[in-house]
Amino acid sequence: MREFKVVVLGSGGVGKSALTVQFVTGTFAEKYDPTIEDFYRKEIEVDGAPSILEILDTAGTEQFASMRDLYIKNGQGFILVYSLVNAQSFHDIKPMREQICRVKGTDRVPIILVGNKVDLESEREVRTPEGASLANNWGCPFLETSAKSKRNVDELFTEIVREMNYMAQPQNNGGCCRIL
Repeated sequence: MREFKVVVLGSGGVGKSALTVQFVTGTFAEKYDPTIEDFYRKEIEVDGAPSILEILDTAGTEQFASMRDLYIKNGQGFILVYSLVNAQSFHDIKPMREQICRVKGTDRVPIILVGNKVDLESEREVRTPEGASLANNWGCPFLETSAKSKRNVDELFTEIVREMNYMAQPQNNGGCCRIL
């Protein structure tokens, strides 16, 4: 059984913990305590293959940003979460992807862009096309989710496994290979 290390990143209060807890336990916590770091394990089957996800739910606050390089170094797949009701959280996500690519030394990293809190549609500040456009620029999947209503939560974690599986496959460069 394959094990995957998934890191959930985003600004404070965007719903990283709520998404992770909803996926792992099937519950939604109304009360919010800022996370420093939480670690979860869950078995999941994707496309007929069982896998174990090790999910690291990270701090969104800037005081723990220095720990991010270590999370990124050890992570294999990344879920970048912003809140649809907070435009600043959408802008904050861009340097996080840049940091992932810098630490990993490549742009070819399994990432999913997630706009969370779709259940708060009337308070929306970030439109769907904005998220879709950013994900398109990055060449990664995009989902809008709600930890509260569980919308697209399971799909999110299924999709990051698919991305990690896809990125793990060697790239075909026209049938030729270079020996260094």
